[in-house]
Amino acid sequence: MAVSVPFHFLFFLLLLDRAVYSSSEYLIGVGSYDITGPAADVNMMGYANSDQTASGIHFRLRARAFIVAEPQGKRVAFVNLDACMASQIVTIKVLERLKARYGDLYTEKNVAISGIHTHAGPGGYLQYVTYIVTSLGFVRQSFDVLVDGIEQTIIQAHQSLRPGSVYVNKGDLLDAGVNRSPSSYLNNPEAERSRYKYNVDKEMTLLKFVDSQLGPIARFMEDWFENGQKVSDSSSKITRRVSTIVSDLNTNRESNSRLLDIAAFYKSSKGQSLDAKIRVRKASKRAFVSAFCQSNCGDVSPNTLGAFCIDTGLPCDFNHSTCNGKNELCYGRGPGYPDEFESTRIIGEKQFKMAVGLFNKATEKLQGKVGYQHAYVDFSNLQVTVPRAGGGSETVKTCPAAMGFGFAAGTTDGPGAFDFKQGDDKGNAFWRLVRNVLKTPGPEQVQCQKPKPILLDTGEMKTPYDWAPSILPVQMLRIGQLVILSVPGEFTTMAGRRLRDAVKSFLISLDSKEFGNNLHVVIAGLTNTYSQYITTYEEYEVQRYEGASTLYGPHTLTAYIQEFKKLATALVNGQTLPSGPQPPDLLDKQISLLAPVVVDSTPLGVSFGDVKADVPPKSTFRRGQQVNATFWSGCPRNDLLTEGSFAVVEMLRDGGKWVPVYDDDDFSVKFKWSRQVKLSPESQATVEWRIPESAVAGVYRLRHYGASKSLFGAITSFSGSSSAFVVV
Repeated sequence: MAVSVPFHFLFFLLLLDRAVYSSSEYLIGVGSYDITGPAADVNMMGYANSDQTASGIHFRLRARAFIVAEPQGKRVAFVNLDACMASQIVTIKVLERLKARYGDLYTEKNVAISGIHTHAGPGGYLQYVTYIVTSLGFVRQSFDVLVDGIEQTIIQAHQSLRPGSVYVNKGDLLDAGVNRSPSSYLNNPEAERSRYKYNVDKEMTLLKFVDSQLGPIARFMEDWFENGQKVSDSSSKITRRVSTIVSDLNTNRESNSRLLDIAAFYKSSKGQSLDAKIRVRKASKRAFVSAFCQSNCGDVSPNTLGAFCIDTGLPCDFNHSTCNGKNELCYGRGPGYPDEFESTRIIGEKQFKMAVGLFNKATEKLQGKVGYQHAYVDFSNLQVTVPRAGGGSETVKTCPAAMGFGFAAGTTDGPGAFDFKQGDDKGNAFWRLVRNVLKTPGPEQVQCQKPKPILLDTGEMKTPYDWAPSILPVQMLRIGQLVILSVPGEFTTMAGRRLRDAVKSFLISLDSKEFGNNLHVVIAGLTNTYSQYITTYEEYEVQRYEGASTLYGPHTLTAYIQEFKKLATALVNGQTLPSGPQPPDLLDKQISLLAPVVVDSTPLGVSFGDVKADVPPKSTFRRGQQVNATFWSGCPRNDLLTEGSFAVVEMLRDGGKWVPVYDDDDFSVKFKWSRQVKLSPESQATVEWRIPESAVAGVYRLRHYGASKSLFGAITSFSGSSSAFVVV
């Protein structure tokens, strides 16, 4: 799984600083824990493409928690997941564990769990059928590592609570995202569109947490802090840290030949068994936590060069994103096209540098109450008051969930198949016949969802269990003059703007003294559960992918605005809202068709961890070059190596001691796993290191850690290393 930055634009950054500030307003705490799921065989969540299965690791996935509390009052906890989205069943089980541990201190009311929308992490952890079809049902390993990791990161944040302050800053980040459905956006009223310079939101909101007690670390922003908070605008690469425990003796002026003589002494090691409890990571000061979170990302794409036909190279059709009528040929191009890893790096670096600038200049201090409101709402049949054409108002309602024909067309980020296309408000007879085998929507549902032609009537499909959610959480968190709207889906750019503006103006109208001075309202998307997309009424009429995936009909956005105004009223008046109908717990009904790991094996005379393809003897590499070694391995599903590593780059210290300096949580390191033949018990793991510019000259080797499964089910941990080589 490769994940370094989310696939859509971000809104929200939470950081912990080393400095100590006086007159602390709050208690603040942070945590970070490994949630890397099965790195083999499991379908990745996001594209619904059964061919996109995990086969290694580029970045480890983490959960990061941030708690803000009044010294003698209320508290809120925000958890950011390196996962596509939050899951209702994951949230339910995390809350059960928190209740058992802390009583009513952390509940569904004040805990928000939010995904970053990566499409490169393992799936199978949601409880509704629609979202686990391509993962061959429920994947217990994906689910367990999330629940465990979220609990652990909240425990860390709770235990690290100390007096501290929170600062906020904002700025516009350009060239990091584009609108992938501009024809839908253009269907919004011209007067509304004229209020905005761009057709996607460019504003990044940063929160800077300042505390004297330090927590664990994770990504680029955290590496920047460890490296002394220096950013080179001229650099085209994001540097990586090298462990401070590496001896300076490795950077002396020994000749290359002397280094080669030393390296030649260290041949590849024979694979050896290990204690299963061993976890190897590079050393770290663990001084800083950062999280990049999602906002209204529904129609935003990182493919900033635009969408083009792969057969002709010409731009795709504007209205339908097709090439000669075929959606399968229309793909978006990222800034590093055709290298998606390079696109990831470029956009990640843009966000990182913007965040650094905001971090260094954050001076507005959050002051005031900490608060929260939460309710469960049945969106399948919710009465909503909307303006009536010609004046006055009328009552309409939302619908049971359903997906339109345009949903199956996919997007320019990941096209669908067959003859579907975006912007289809008619459908076709053949696919209606296929649909009817599963469930024929009734006349009331067809009328309610218009102009969406229903492809899958998911809200009314209950076999073998629910295909889509109907009961959703809406949540509002407050930290002083900052209000976070936690939403269980993907709002489009304009839908998010309408929600933010409506809530902000409503809060000010309720209490202008409390909220009239520089109120910040932000959206946390993909939070607490997942219910696909939310468009404006006008965008819904176009029925591109986002409108076709707006489950509860054309009035979904208006329903959200209505319910958030209820939360706002309760927040201002200090009321306690009815909790609403409880969402179902479907864990015991889950079905999994993913084949288990039966057995791992190696060729005769070969041990797990033995090198299959070594680094060439007496090799010298320069920064920017790539070095690889391949090992006989076992399936990574045998042991997720939580808080450990499958791939490590070691450096030789004086005295002959090998020290881990890079691992599979570094951008420069990739762990690639494969079978030469599908279903074969034999597999290989390749450790790939693109030597960063920051690497210290010296002697290195590559090491692989893994676990194998015997025919009788016993799991054995192992390790092996490549021959040594020189970096100059």
